[in-house]
Amino acid sequence: MRPIEIVGGGLAGLSLGLALRRAGVPVTLHEAGRYPRHRVCGEFISGLVPGVIERLGLAPALAGALPHVDVAWSVGSGPPRHQTLPRPALALSRHVLDTRLANAFTAAGGDLRTGSRQDAAPRAGRVIATGRPRAGDPVWLGLKAHWSHLRLERPLEMHVGDQAYVGLAQVSEGVNVCGLFRRRPLAGRGAALLVDYVRAAGLQPLAERLAAATCVEESFCAVAALEFGRRPAPPAGIHLGDAAATIPPFTGHGMAMAFEGAAVALAPLVAYAEGRIDWDKAERAVASALRRRFRTRLTWAGLLHPFLLQPRRRRWFEYLHRAHLVPFRPLYAALH
Repeated sequence: MRPIEIVGGGLAGLSLGLALRRAGVPVTLHEAGRYPRHRVCGEFISGLVPGVIERLGLAPALAGALPHVDVAWSVGSGPPRHQTLPRPALALSRHVLDTRLANAFTAAGGDLRTGSRQDAAPRAGRVIATGRPRAGDPVWLGLKAHWSHLRLERPLEMHVGDQAYVGLAQVSEGVNVCGLFRRRPLAGRGAALLVDYVRAAGLQPLAERLAAATCVEESFCAVAALEFGRRPAPPAGIHLGDAAATIPPFTGHGMAMAFEGAAVALAPLVAYAEGRIDWDKAERAVASALRRRFRTRLTWAGLLHPFLLQPRRRRWFEYLHRAHLVPFRPLYAALH
């Protein structure tokens, strides 16, 4: 078989590599970091359908994920509104999930090269899954850490603040706290910085809850210069996961999209490896399938995101939230 090279060992790269190995395809995967590791991530998977889990063989990696259907939404310091998801969201630490996928990939005979930085130049047989590119203007900042002894209103919480929102998810290691914030001149470090950003966003009750609980400091991580939406179409190549498009994190759908993208790419890449199609045809098939699958949800997410972050539009969201007029179920359907 023709070999496949994958650049990037996140969820898309690892799950694709594992599925290709199970199909007998020789795979080399380059990852700049190492495992285990913590990642800035909401750590709950919303909208992942059983067919994708089966196609990629993800069931062992997802074992022990907590199924959550109850969400509490809060705007500013106002009271929470409760929502029930149509399907459970699977909550699992990336520290656990990435490590399980990496170990399964090597056990299946994959060549995993950690600490290996590669360029992202497209060429035949190479899949680009390097994650989100850095934006030119570092306006937005993502912060994440795990907390212990933190009481939750519901297993999933979403707090919308001043040019910020913060998601809390119960995972087996405690509570994952992950937020998107507009950068401010704050000087704290680690968990203290995250709490300072929560407080600066006007989410004082949440900041007090975090300050009274215990942060697992080694879980703290940050990422800057974030941007969301579809990328400009590259001249060539197969791009998956955040390298292709990044959906705003309030949807909880980024992890599912990484897996879905890998599932979409699997059949064309196996056909290429077996010599049944050439690389150009594989590229076109993957690009067309990704557009069909993700176009609607990316469009809706892009329209809704400003209502959480831009002050004028946020006031409309706050009014609808207080009046119980936010159509959660139709929005969920549009984003999934």
